[in-house]
Amino acid sequence: MSRSIRSQILAFLFAGSLPALLSASAAFGASPPNLLLFLADDMTYTDLGCYGSPDVKTPHIDRLAAEGLRFTRCYNAAPTCSPLRQSLYTGLYPVRNGAHPNHSRVYEGVQSLPHYLKSLGYRTGIVGKRHEAPASAFPFEMLGGSHGDGGKTPEGEDLPLGKAREFMARDLEQPWCLVVASNQPHGPWNRGDASAYEPARLTVPPYLVDTPKVREGLSRYYAEITYMDAQVGKTLAFLKDLELEDNTVVLWLSEQGSQMPFGKWTCYDTGVHAAAILRWPSKVAEGGVSDALLSYVDVVPTFVDLAGGNPAELDLDGKSFAALLSGKTKRHNEVVFSVNTTRGIYHGSEAFAIRSATDGRWLYVRNLHSDKKFQNVITHKEPIFASWKTIDTDFARSRVNAYIKRSAEELFDLRDDPWCLKNLAGKKETTKAQALLSRRMDAWMKQQGDLGDATERAALERQPTEKPWRKGGVYSQQSQ
Repeated sequence: MSRSIRSQILAFLFAGSLPALLSASAAFGASPPNLLLFLADDMTYTDLGCYGSPDVKTPHIDRLAAEGLRFTRCYNAAPTCSPLRQSLYTGLYPVRNGAHPNHSRVYEGVQSLPHYLKSLGYRTGIVGKRHEAPASAFPFEMLGGSHGDGGKTPEGEDLPLGKAREFMARDLEQPWCLVVASNQPHGPWNRGDASAYEPARLTVPPYLVDTPKVREGLSRYYAEITYMDAQVGKTLAFLKDLELEDNTVVLWLSEQGSQMPFGKWTCYDTGVHAAAILRWPSKVAEGGVSDALLSYVDVVPTFVDLAGGNPAELDLDGKSFAALLSGKTKRHNEVVFSVNTTRGIYHGSEAFAIRSATDGRWLYVRNLHSDKKFQNVITHKEPIFASWKTIDTDFARSRVNAYIKRSAEELFDLRDDPWCLKNLAGKKETTKAQALLSRRMDAWMKQQGDLGDATERAALERQPTEKPWRKGGVYSQQSQ
């Protein structure tokens, strides 16, 4: 069966219930496109050339942005790996899908992207890092790769891109969805050429304390970003070689913030704000920039929409942003949310729950256990954060204190203070913005079944001691 005939059949089957939503792909005059999702790992969104970094070399990602649409206000649902990815693949926020704490799994019966796309005639695969469970909820075709930067493949790489190419080329008549999940630039930052980033010449971002340890860390971290960028280049080259570029939607995401302080494990902007770039040649205008407010939970409904399905029939938290791609609208969400818990993470506080909400201008953060210290691997003898404590300046002391001790409520003006350096909660001039986002958060937590402290107490039950996506560092179908 040819791809065009297959597309006609799908259109006929769904025509009765989805006349409006089939137009998401039909509006572009295309058969159902291939869908390529590339995920970085622990990368702050500003650490890219196309997002303003003066130092980091990312030629392939920068070119992707020049050829597609770059989003400036995309947010992940959780600043830790497992909850983030499981919300991304399910279209549900973490508390609702069950994967609230890190290294946890979704509730039985939860469905994800492979389920939805299979019903639309797609095959789905994933190569690289796995961080989701159980297998029944995420029935991707597993193409191999190491969970962690272990270099466990026969080629000595943790991301076997050759398997990705084989998947793309296997059946050129059937549409596919492929997730390429890199382990970079997740620590320990041991990939790439750090000599290309001389520590003394680097520009230290304003939210970090400038110490030799910070500069050394940035050098290795930036090198690993460039290493990951080369992986992007190889993956995009496969599309060109196989003549699949024109009808393949490429979505590149940066994941959560880096393992620098105030990145990963926090709901500050450098923790939950993500880079997002989408390319679809001849369908989405080149070099576009959108400030529409997106969430990672919007990816599943968007992919379903572009594939010819009806995301409105699915019980999801996200909604399709396909209309942004066609230029029918410039707005999307009014508010998006993120959650975090330290329960069960390495060296984490016994209890420290965080919820955040942003409308793109204001970021509201609620710390449910502000009477306790915020602790994680960074506060536990980590050299970079430890070096901050040796600096006798007001800024260094304030950053150390701000990381460990949080107010019950925090409010940041992202327009004037994108690095979240000045907490405006409780100020007379910001009362209205704070109250509005607080009310929106209350309503959202109620809708999600998020009971705050009670949900936190139950979180450890969702965090098994055995990590179900690992088997000797390599994920395979047999490991499930």
